[in-house]
Amino acid sequence: MARARGAEVLLRIEDHDGSRSRPEFEASIRDDLAWLGFVPDAEVPRQSERGERYSTVLAQLERAHLAYPCECSRKDIATSGGGDAIAPGVEYRYPGTCRDADLGPATTPARRVRMDAGIERFDDLALGPQAQSPADECGDFLAHDRFSQWTYQFAVSVDDFDQGVNLVVRGDDLLASTGRQLRLARLIGRAKPAAFYHHALVRKTGGAKLSKSDGDTGVRELRAAGLTAASVIGEAARAAGLQAEPEPVHALDVARMFAPAE
Repeated sequence: MARARGAEVLLRIEDHDGSRSRPEFEASIRDDLAWLGFVPDAEVPRQSERGERYSTVLAQLERAHLAYPCECSRKDIATSGGGDAIAPGVEYRYPGTCRDADLGPATTPARRVRMDAGIERFDDLALGPQAQSPADECGDFLAHDRFSQWTYQFAVSVDDFDQGVNLVVRGDDLLASTGRQLRLARLIGRAKPAAFYHHALVRKTGGAKLSKSDGDTGVRELRAAGLTAASVIGEAARAAGLQAEPEPVHALDVARMFAPAE
């Protein structure tokens, strides 16, 4: 989609979560991309190399009273509504427990960004007009957690701003993140927001997302089974509705599927 619009494709290793990032995972990503034939135009610093920049942006937000320390755990938030346990895969709205508690900065390394009332509107390139209320959907969200790790929401928003990313193509499981990321982008000084295209996911029988942690088939397994890169891309194109049959498609030809109609 980016190539069809004359844009550059950036490779960014999003390893903000140090507990889940491993050198072998990055090597696998790079190997899969190379085998499929998808070559990025440029590579930007991995998130684990950008801690100083993230700290600078967070400090600016704190000075403007747009971020604050929070000592609540996920369990605290989950049980604040009367429940007694954390449900897997559920996002809990932060109730604002520490918002006005005036905790000292040394109390905890965790920081939340204030999400005041208001609607974020955007036109998704795949799903059309959207309206989200971050204050109601997630509340003040974490930028830095109590384990001293940067969060996805914060890191990608700062990265997109600094790296001039103006088109984000990602799965529709991240659609709910868009409103809060647009709000944060504005808070840190971005005048013109990026455009978003949220595509449907290829799911396994039963509707669950594919997951390597569950042992689901990935590109490496398809390659080991004897499939060609063109056949894998062709099947993905069929699943995405870009072609009626799973005809083999080479990486260099995919952009033609997204070319504007003449």
